[in-house]
Amino acid sequence: MTPGPRSKPPVYRRERRLPRRLRELTPTRAFNPRTFFREMVWKALLTPRTGTPKRPSFPRLHHGQVALTWIGHASFLIQFTDLNALIDPNFANWLFFLKRIRRSGLKVEDLPPIDLVLLTHAHFDHFHKPSLRKLPHPKIAVMPWGMGDLAHDLGFERIVELEWWDRFSHNGWTVTLTPCRHWGARVLRDDHRGYGGFILEYQGRRIFHAGDSAYFEGFKEIGQHCPPDIALLPIGAYKPDSFRNVHMGPDEALQVFKDVRAQWMVPMHYGTFKLSFEDPDEPPRWLRELARQQGLLSSIRFLEEGVPELF
Repeated sequence: MTPGPRSKPPVYRRERRLPRRLRELTPTRAFNPRTFFREMVWKALLTPRTGTPKRPSFPRLHHGQVALTWIGHASFLIQFTDLNALIDPNFANWLFFLKRIRRSGLKVEDLPPIDLVLLTHAHFDHFHKPSLRKLPHPKIAVMPWGMGDLAHDLGFERIVELEWWDRFSHNGWTVTLTPCRHWGARVLRDDHRGYGGFILEYQGRRIFHAGDSAYFEGFKEIGQHCPPDIALLPIGAYKPDSFRNVHMGPDEALQVFKDVRAQWMVPMHYGTFKLSFEDPDEPPRWLRELARQQGLLSSIRFLEEGVPELF
């Protein structure tokens, strides 16, 4: 492990106060068990599951080219000529009582051999143990501090934990853990586990996956110290308004895109699981509208699940 890019940027205060009850994530007057069940469970149960896993045709790449395949939610396959990396892989059709309403873009058995797995935090929709156990020969897993014990029996050859702005390098590629505004507990009082986003650098390219995050000033530091070519940014799970304490909507995601000074924005974290009260098709529709108004639509790449896209 080596120091972060250039001089280490300021480390933002970690939010240690975790929600102890679901109602702390929602406006008090808006929340009751009936509302929660109707919005996040019942509506999903009534929604037909859409999407079909594709048998991917992975492109032949030249040095410096990168192919991104969106699996769904926050899950991506990132491919270079000789590196296959997965971020937050989740192939589940159910998360306990929460139904997946868009099937994963590809099946786990259709993945290439995986060299690197990046895990942004321990929440069940991002750190999904059954999916991780099925990965084809995963070599290295990189994750925030305090998560290694969750991964020790998942088949990884090596597990690396990082603090914010720490870096790990191997075979020419480098991963940096970046700050975010979220929380990392697997269960409500499990507050020793970390959280963050990742910068993956290889072959002259730089890809930023923001993980789960609300908007905060730290994105400007990322843009100053390591601006990415491609920013994978969450745009869903922002209603009711108190959810913006830990998530962002399309309006804030566009501001993050500007703050980190990326060339391309790829939206994620929408339309797969119903984790909030907005309609599943609202985030991309709103993002297109805002991006068109701000003259940024040509910089946004909406990926279809299971279809590799060259950058």
